[in-house]
Amino acid sequence: MNCLAQDISALLAILAGTGAPYNIEKIKSAFEFAKELHAGQTRKSGEPYISHPIAVAEIAASLKLDTDAICASLLHDTIEDCPGKVDLAQIKRRFGEDTAIIVDGVTKLISLPYADRDEQKTENLRKMFLAMSKDLRVIFIKLCDRLHNMRTLSSHDEEKQRLIALETMYVFAPLAHRLGIHKIKAELELLALQYLDPIGFDEVKREVDKKYGQNKDFLLKAQDTIKNKLKTQNFQFSIEGRVKSIYSMYKKMYNQHKSFNEIYDFYAIRILVNNELECYTVLGLIHEMFKSMPGRFKDYISTPKPNLYRSLHTTVIGRDGIPFEVQIRTWEMHAEAQYGLAAHWKYKTGAQGDVNLDKKLHWIHTLLESEGDVADPDDFIRPLKIDIFQDETFVFTPKGDVVNLPAGATGIDFAYAIHTEVGNKMVGLKINGTIAPIDTALETGQIVEVITSNATRGPKRNWLNSVKTSEARNKIRQWYKKEQREENILYAKSEVDKMFRKLKGTQSEDERNEVLSNIAKRERFNSTDELLNAIGYGGVSLSKITQKIKLEIDRINVGDTTQTTKQVLTESTGDLTNLTGGVIVDELDNCKVKYAKCCNPLPGDSIIGFITRGHGISIHKYTCSNVVAGLANLETRDRFLSASWTKKSLEAVVASFESQINIVSFNTVHLLADISNALADMHVGVLSISSRMIDEDHILLIMTVKTRNTEHLNSIVSKLKRLPDITRVTRA
Repeated sequence: MNCLAQDISALLAILAGTGAPYNIEKIKSAFEFAKELHAGQTRKSGEPYISHPIAVAEIAASLKLDTDAICASLLHDTIEDCPGKVDLAQIKRRFGEDTAIIVDGVTKLISLPYADRDEQKTENLRKMFLAMSKDLRVIFIKLCDRLHNMRTLSSHDEEKQRLIALETMYVFAPLAHRLGIHKIKAELELLALQYLDPIGFDEVKREVDKKYGQNKDFLLKAQDTIKNKLKTQNFQFSIEGRVKSIYSMYKKMYNQHKSFNEIYDFYAIRILVNNELECYTVLGLIHEMFKSMPGRFKDYISTPKPNLYRSLHTTVIGRDGIPFEVQIRTWEMHAEAQYGLAAHWKYKTGAQGDVNLDKKLHWIHTLLESEGDVADPDDFIRPLKIDIFQDETFVFTPKGDVVNLPAGATGIDFAYAIHTEVGNKMVGLKINGTIAPIDTALETGQIVEVITSNATRGPKRNWLNSVKTSEARNKIRQWYKKEQREENILYAKSEVDKMFRKLKGTQSEDERNEVLSNIAKRERFNSTDELLNAIGYGGVSLSKITQKIKLEIDRINVGDTTQTTKQVLTESTGDLTNLTGGVIVDELDNCKVKYAKCCNPLPGDSIIGFITRGHGISIHKYTCSNVVAGLANLETRDRFLSASWTKKSLEAVVASFESQINIVSFNTVHLLADISNALADMHVGVLSISSRMIDEDHILLIMTVKTRNTEHLNSIVSKLKRLPDITRVTRA
C-alpha cells in the first residue's frame, strides 16, 4: 500500500482538492491493474511506462473529470500496448461499461491493415470523433494524453517531434479550443510551436520578455487603479494582470504581419465578479476611468462562442498611453473559460442532460449523421478540418436568433443549419435585406434570410462545391441518395467513363464492367449500381477510387497463363525503360521494367516487381499502397516477384530518378526564391511544381525533382527543412 501511495499520491491529492466525490478504491484498483499490465515497459525517455498513464490521470483530475474517466485515463494504453494480456471485455467486467467505452474510444486502430500511415492516422481521427460524439470524455482524455506526450516530446527524434507537433497544432489544439478548454489549448500551442519553429519561438519570447519588463509597473498601476475604484462600489471581485501568450503573439506577428506596437491586447487585466449585471456595471466603470478604443468591444455574454466561452472584452488606453484589454466575467464564466465543456460534464453530477449544452454539442452529433453516407475516411475528416478547426462566423436570422458557422460558410450552409427542408427548398438569399447569390460567403453581424419555394426539385449537385460545413454537405448527399438514384448512377457512369478514357488497356465495355464489379465487391457494395449511386451522391470520392480502378485494370490485364515469367520479364515493349544493370527481378539483371508512378521508387528503397500484360514488370516500393492491397488479394498475390537494386544503381552519380516532395510552409513572398536557391546550390533539377492553399496562412508545394537515390533525396529534404517559414517537408 505504501508503494501505491507513493506512485499515485499526487493524483490522490488532486482528487481530494477538487472536493468532488470519487470512488478511490476503484481508481486504486485501475492503477494496480495498469501497473501490472505495463510491467517491464519503458517510455522513450527510459522511465517506467506506468508514469505516463498516471500523468494523464493527473491532468484529467485537474479537469475534475469523474471516476470512470480517471480509471480510463490509467487504462487508456492497455489495449494498444499490452496485446494478449487484456481485452475490452475484461475491462468492462472489472471497471464497468463506461470505463470500457472510453478506453475503446481512445485506443488507436493499430490492429487493422491500412495501406499507409496517412490512412491509419485518418481512420484513427475518424474513430476518435465518432467515439467522442457518443461520450465526450473520450476526447477529454485524448487531450490529456496528447498534452503529456507533448510535455515529454524531447525524447523522440527530430522528424517524429515535428510530425507530432504538427498534428497537435492543427488537430488537437483547435479541438481543445472548440471544447473551450483554454488551459490545455494554450499549453499545446506553446509546446508545439517550440518544435515547429524554435527560432521564431525564441525571437518572440525575447520580445515578450523585453516589452513586459519595460512596462511591468504600468500593468500593476492599472490594476491598483481599478481595484480602488471597485472597492468604493463595494464589489466582491478578483483581479489579475497578464501578458498575451507567446503563441498568440507569434500568430499575429508572423501570420498577420503585425509589429509589436500594432498588437493592442498584449497587456490584459481580468476581473471576476458575482453576476452578469455586475459585469456590465464594471464595464461602465472601466469606460469612465479609461478612454476606450473604437471597434475593440466584444460582448460574448449576450452572444457566447460555440465553445461556451462568455466574457466582456474591451480595449482601453491607460494613463501612460499604453493600450490594454480588460476582460470581465463571473467566476462561473471563468471556470467555463478554463475547463470548457469539461466544466459542464453531466457525468459529474449524474444529470440527465442540459438542453443548452446539447445545442452546443450539435456539431458533434452531426458526425453520426455523416458516418453512414461517407465510405472514405479522408472524406469524413476533411470537412471536420473546416467545421471544427476554423474560426467562427456569427450571423442572425430575421428574428434575431444567432447562428454560428465556420469562417467562409455560405448562404447554403446557413440554410441547412436552420433546417434540412429549408436547405432543400432554397431558391434565393437575402443579406441585410438585399438579394445575394446563395453561395455568398457570410460575414459576422449580417442578417440572413433564406428564400424558399415548394416548386423546386431540391438542391443542385454543384452546391457540393460551394458548401463549407459537413452538415450541409451530408444533407445534400442524403437527398441525392434517397431521391435521385437513377440520376446519380447516370452521372457517375459519365464521370467514370471519362476516367476510363484517360487510362490504357480498358477499351471494351466488358472490361470496364468487370473492373467496376470487382471494386464494388471489395468495397462491400451489393452491386455495381450501388457503387455508382454512392459515387453519384458523393458517398465515395471519384478521385479516391481512381487508384483502385488502376489496380483493378492491372489485375484484369494479367498475361496468358501459358506465358512464362521469364518471357514476361524479358519481352520488350514500347513504354518500358532499359534498366540493364539497374534492377534485378527474380534473379534476372537485364530485364526491362518501368517504375510505378504511384510510389516513384528510388535506389535504396525496398522494392518489388508486379507482372502486367503489355506493361512488362512494374517496380513498386514495397510499402506502396497498391502493393499492400495486391499482396492481400489471392487473385494477384502470385504476380509479385522479388526485386532488388544492383550495386551500380545504388552508387549512381547521375540524377535520373523522379521524386515528389511535399512542402508545407507559411505563404511568404520569398518562399519560391528560397527553395529555388537551395535546390540550385545542391544542383537539383526541378521537373514540375504545383501549389494549393491549405488554410489562410499555409501553402502546400508539390515538387517533382531529379534524384539519384534515397540518400540523395534525404539530403535534399534535410536542406529544405532548414529554410525559414517551412514547417514540413516530406517525400510523397
